[in-house]
Amino acid sequence: MTLRFNPCALSLSVLLSVPLFMPQAAAQPALFKDADLKLGAQLIAQNNCDSCHQKRVGGDGSAMYKPLGRINTPGFLRGMVEQCNTELNLGFFPEEVTAVAAVLNRDHYKFK
Repeated sequence: MTLRFNPCALSLSVLLSVPLFMPQAAAQPALFKDADLKLGAQLIAQNNCDSCHQKRVGGDGSAMYKPLGRINTPGFLRGMVEQCNTELNLGFFPEEVTAVAAVLNRDHYKFK
């Protein structure tokens, strides 16, 4: 008995092995592509970023985000997080700054 290669059967088996619906993560800019969002959220909570922002701008602190269009690129957003890191002597490593910026982008800025 000889087996023959059947390209139709192969194609069908490949198609059936691929899920029809694949949830996609929210689009992030390339700068934040490999950022650890869980770490970023953890750092924001641990360092009381929200309470500092509330003291600076009042209310719930959300006015800190997108101050009159000043932060208009992913790079500038990351730079502002680095500025907080430096001013407050938080000691974040570069990948931690990126993680925090990625969370802020996901939750507030929505840069693609």
